[in-house]
Amino acid sequence: DRALSFFNPHTFESAAIEYCLAGCLVAQSLEKINHILRDHRSGEVKSIDVRLLDLLHALAGKLGLDQPFHVISGYRSQRTNTLLRARLRGVARHSYHILGQAVDIRVPGLPVSELYRAARSLEGGGVGRYPRSNFVHVDVGPVRTW
Repeated sequence: DRALSFFNPHTFESAAIEYCLAGCLVAQSLEKINHILRDHRSGEVKSIDVRLLDLLHALAGKLGLDQPFHVISGYRSQRTNTLLRARLRGVARHSYHILGQAVDIRVPGLPVSELYRAARSLEGGGVGRYPRSNFVHVDVGPVRTW
């Protein structure tokens, strides 16, 4: 069984969701996750890659979390990504967020450096540290760090 807890500070939505029971994915739970990780700017929803959910589940277990991940950015539409690229440095043109394969997270009370180290140790994909903005990027692309 696998479950995740999220809080979206942009929409003030929160959810604790069991997305896999007895080795089977739960479609209704995945829909809830897709909704809470939607592009909060446009409202667009995309299926979140289950490998990303499994990586977050492993990360929560490694950290022994008893609180939700705060979602800074989950899925991003192409339009939102283009808008962010025009406004901010470090936004990738071909972001894994567009594919539903990346999430930017923080855990209140947990230093970004600790979250980054734990995510990096899992070697599940890309991990980026953004200490000024107080979040860590996690994706299921090639293993790399920044």
